[in-house]
Amino acid sequence: MAVPPAAGFDRMCAGVVPIFCALGTTVSGPNHQGDPHGHRLDDAVLAALFSQSPVGLYVLDTQLRLVRVNVAARRIRDFLDPVDQLVGRSLRDVLDAFGVDRPEFIERTARNVLETGSPVLDLHFYLRSRRDPAVEAMVSAACFRLQDSDGTVLGLAVALTDITASARAEARMRLLSQATASVGTTLDIFRTAEELCDLAVPELADSVTVDVIDSVLRGEAPAPVAATETVPLRRAGFRSAADDTEQGLATVGEAGTYPFGTPYLQALSGLAPVLIRHLDADTDWLDPARKLDARLLAAGVHSMLVMPMRARGVVLGLTCLYRWRNPIPFDRDDLALVELLTSRAALSLDNARVYSRERSVARILQRELGRPESAVCSAVETAHAYLPTGAGGGWFDVIPLSGARIALVVGDTIGRPLNAAAAMGQLRAAIAALSRLDLPPDEILERLHDLASWPLSLPEATTRGETLDHAWSATCLYAAYDPVIGNCTISSAGHPPLVVVHTSGKVELLDIPTGPPLGQGIAQYTVVECTLPKGSTLLLYNTALLGNGLDPGRPPVLLERLREVTNTASLRDMCDAIVDALAPRQPQRDAVLLLARTQTLDAAQTASWTLPNAPEVVSQARKLAITQLTDWGMDDLADGTALIVSELVTNAVRYAEGAIELRLIRDQALICEVTDDSSTAPHLRRADDSDEGGRGLYITAQLTDRWGVRPAPRGKTIWAEQPIRHPAPDPAQAHQS
Repeated sequence: MAVPPAAGFDRMCAGVVPIFCALGTTVSGPNHQGDPHGHRLDDAVLAALFSQSPVGLYVLDTQLRLVRVNVAARRIRDFLDPVDQLVGRSLRDVLDAFGVDRPEFIERTARNVLETGSPVLDLHFYLRSRRDPAVEAMVSAACFRLQDSDGTVLGLAVALTDITASARAEARMRLLSQATASVGTTLDIFRTAEELCDLAVPELADSVTVDVIDSVLRGEAPAPVAATETVPLRRAGFRSAADDTEQGLATVGEAGTYPFGTPYLQALSGLAPVLIRHLDADTDWLDPARKLDARLLAAGVHSMLVMPMRARGVVLGLTCLYRWRNPIPFDRDDLALVELLTSRAALSLDNARVYSRERSVARILQRELGRPESAVCSAVETAHAYLPTGAGGGWFDVIPLSGARIALVVGDTIGRPLNAAAAMGQLRAAIAALSRLDLPPDEILERLHDLASWPLSLPEATTRGETLDHAWSATCLYAAYDPVIGNCTISSAGHPPLVVVHTSGKVELLDIPTGPPLGQGIAQYTVVECTLPKGSTLLLYNTALLGNGLDPGRPPVLLERLREVTNTASLRDMCDAIVDALAPRQPQRDAVLLLARTQTLDAAQTASWTLPNAPEVVSQARKLAITQLTDWGMDDLADGTALIVSELVTNAVRYAEGAIELRLIRDQALICEVTDDSSTAPHLRRADDSDEGGRGLYITAQLTDRWGVRPAPRGKTIWAEQPIRHPAPDPAQAHQS
């Protein structure tokens, strides 16, 4: 192949000097005016460029043939040995010899520089050797035209600088930044494993697998793995650069074990990464009879990296990276990068493991604590829906109160699953205890607020030195309904308002002033009273029940949706229809719905009298009660009721000043109530044999199932309940029926 004559070659190489002068060197111009040593200095610069410069220099003629290289270019032994063999070859041959990834683009760029004279600086591309194992390097190229002093174009000069180290460092930082943003976005083990695989392929490997110890998926923290132990692992993530027909690796969800003597078990037991730069069929631990090893050989894997995953001292599994399409084997830099990536992913996996464990425990607690005990009452007919997710602690309760009344409670705790579920259990217990005091709804919420303001502790939390006062928040709505007068009193602690479906079909969102959530702010709660006709349906719920666009703060949308589904006669059907219409397919927290259809007691089931405050009214009250029980056909309770009425009325006469009200209610039990204007609450005590009084409440407690004191707007009400003993059916009538 023709090479330029020596004179033309010297002119071409001499053209390099003014180019470098223009780039900032202090060599004199070509005329060398005023510098007697100018020509000698040019020769020295030219000699330095070709013999001492650390930058690889390649000179091409106008036909883009390589005509000269400097010493630095000859030092690229990993790619060409010797590089002088390419002198006289075309640029395309040189690019192919270097394994350049974009030869057509670079060749077009060189021709453009030759034609236009516009230099190209900082052109990046990869070089790959043809050797086995392959070597890869990134270079930055500067390409500029060479011309004589008279403007004659002589060729091109290309300066190559190896920037592999800086390029790899930049790529590592980019991957680590992407890992921070894209790995661990959810508390799901499989999703986190998939995110790690998506990040690593094809940037780091051609195939990546993430295998998690099976017990980790159940939230357990497995013990360290012994070198001779076979541990069941389950594939949680997999990604390959190949088609499904070419990948040849296990699928997500498949379980298996790694045999003894393999790098997998070595990394898992030693908790140290294993780097295998060169893998072939002669590798000692490979056994083609094993399914996994056969898959590796079939896929053509030539290099692999096995990285154990652990976080907070817990061994979680393995991440395995394989190269079979990329000819460059893994090296120590790749190992250091993978170690950083997997450590971040392992922390996210462990968060998912802990969340899974707490969520499972929370669901068990919710299943045990979240459902209310079925209360038999005449005040309301109820139906409910409970959608536990293991996140949050939604709950509701139906609590019998004195005087045939009923309390309807719905609440929501938000926080870590276990903390929220435990807080829900403690709040429910506190509400049940406070309800026995027969306080108004606002006072119950105020006392509950005070209890929630104190740190609630759990064994699970205290082991880490934590308390639950800042780990959860709770809302609550408390409604008390009286079936005798059809009155309902309601108070809310940060909870969504109650919805009433009237018998006419009208759907109304009650305007209830909302106080602060429990334990937050100042306890200021307001009671709202309303009269509910028989057959009205109350809807109590939490925000988790509401899907997209359904916000209690936007009543028209919510009410319109409810109007479409509340025209069902059956309360159970209405409950199911509301859940289908409102609840999202996958609630983020426990969703609860409680429906209560109001009932009223018939006038014939109650009897009341207002008596003057005088000692003689005791016998009158006794006679009134016995007469009423006879009318109700409950003579079997007459003696006990007469004694209870005597004691309670006597107590009122002794301590009150105004009139006394006596009321009997025939419901699930026989209820006797005595109301007076004294705010002094009596206390049960045991009288000595020598005492002349003090036995009234003790006798009442012995004759009744339960008794108590209920604050009244003015004074108090002492009440007592006796079980109604239904007479046994006549044997003859039973036989005839």
